[in-house]
Amino acid sequence: MFHTIVNLAYIIPNIYVFLRIWKLFINKGYKLYYTLIYVLLALIYPVSNFFSEEDSGFLATVLMSTGNYIVPFYLYLFLFVLLFDIFLLFNGLFNIVPVEKIKSTRFKTIYLSVILIFSVLIVIAGVINFNTIRTSEYCIEISGKSSKIRHLKVAFVADFHLNEGTNIDFVERFTKRIAIIKPDLMLFGGDVVEGDREDENMSGFEKLFREINPRYGVFAVLGNHEYYAGQDKGSFFDKAGIKVLCDTVIVIDSSFNLAGRYDNHFRKRKNIDTLMKSVTDSLPIILIDHRPTEIEQVSMTAVDVQLSGHTHNGQLFPINLITRKIYGLSWGYRKIRGTNFFVTSGIRLWGPPVRTTGKSEIMVIDIIFTD
Repeated sequence: MFHTIVNLAYIIPNIYVFLRIWKLFINKGYKLYYTLIYVLLALIYPVSNFFSEEDSGFLATVLMSTGNYIVPFYLYLFLFVLLFDIFLLFNGLFNIVPVEKIKSTRFKTIYLSVILIFSVLIVIAGVINFNTIRTSEYCIEISGKSSKIRHLKVAFVADFHLNEGTNIDFVERFTKRIAIIKPDLMLFGGDVVEGDREDENMSGFEKLFREINPRYGVFAVLGNHEYYAGQDKGSFFDKAGIKVLCDTVIVIDSSFNLAGRYDNHFRKRKNIDTLMKSVTDSLPIILIDHRPTEIEQVSMTAVDVQLSGHTHNGQLFPINLITRKIYGLSWGYRKIRGTNFFVTSGIRLWGPPVRTTGKSEIMVIDIIFTD
């Protein structure tokens, strides 16, 4: 059902783009060539869906790789064509540009060239943005209660989506950045892995993650993609030296509570009030929840800090405008009542390796425990 919806969301706008470019920009003698080129390019993505990541043939590799970039290209081509139609509507009302000029071959050629070039450039910029790891730094103060420490440096990432197609160089750059940051605590917010132990690079990822060795350890929660990939038993995490928190609360060094929730995709997930019953009230509480879907409920508990991912900050403009409507906080930081909420846009992505909104980030949160 999900892939059906995605394909429809791809095909229907493409029909609109094809027909509008045909009518607005293509002269009679070139319509056949235009149709052949457009249809062949547009079919790359739906055809690539018939292959799986295990298919290593040349054709499968080319189609799947190209399809990843075709989708965002057509998204922005659609937006440019739609923008031109809106301009035509206003031009019909206010006569901003003479109709004869708009219908001229020169105008058609220039505008079509511009929207094609800009669509390509946006995708290229999105690829660069996706492959650039950035650090978002925050500093907050919370009550230390009876904690024996006064400062905690947390590094937080989510949405690695590791599989056999993940470039191991990206993971190496990530671990080197963590070594520079030197956090006291390393936390993963779910959707870390969606491959299995048979994947070629998985042992390499596990080895790199084992190099992360902060003072208070490395912890994670499971996301919806771990569930899809059968990683909910945590075999990858065990070998990577990451402790998974599944609706559990632990006390670390008599200094703070660390709680981790099942993603709400898991039916056995506890509600927040039930989970908080096992908390040591005399210590600060840090909670990891893959999706930021229960911000209001959590803000009415004793939780001091909640860390989430999942949203990818929309990944592609204007999808980020939709995620803002779906989630109370789709990216960044907000304090609600006494709880500090952080939502990361993710260190990597699922789907096209193109990011035109948000950044591939590591959140670094300096927590000051006050009296």
